[in-house]
Amino acid sequence: MKELINKVLTREVILYLIFGILTTIVSLGVYYGCIYTFLNPENAIQLQIANILSWIVGVLFAYITNRKYVFESKDKNKLKEITKFVTSRISTLLLDMLVMFVGVTLLKGNDKIIKIISQVLVTIGNYVLSKIFVFRNKSK
Repeated sequence: MKELINKVLTREVILYLIFGILTTIVSLGVYYGCIYTFLNPENAIQLQIANILSWIVGVLFAYITNRKYVFESKDKNKLKEITKFVTSRISTLLLDMLVMFVGVTLLKGNDKIIKIISQVLVTIGNYVLSKIFVFRNKSK
């Protein structure tokens, strides 16, 4: 059992979880900032605008921290790498938007709770995509 835990809790996974939590805090901060100041989450379009704005800031933060600290990428072609990163994150943005639409707009759930649930699903998806698609040859 200890061996399995050691395999799962590698330095990379621990750093990803730390920066994933920080990315989630950044993303949620932007989302909550939007809905508490100038966007109405009861309006489906404004809900998605807040969601997309939080996604953009979160992706930028995540790319910088994942590249430098988690996967320690040395790829000199940053444009290609960030393009792959953003492309992979678009798929989890669509997942996020779907969860928010179904949970808030259709099921009338609390947008703050649904957003947290969505972020957990997105974080897992983002790690898998980053590991196999973006930084696969760049990690130690």
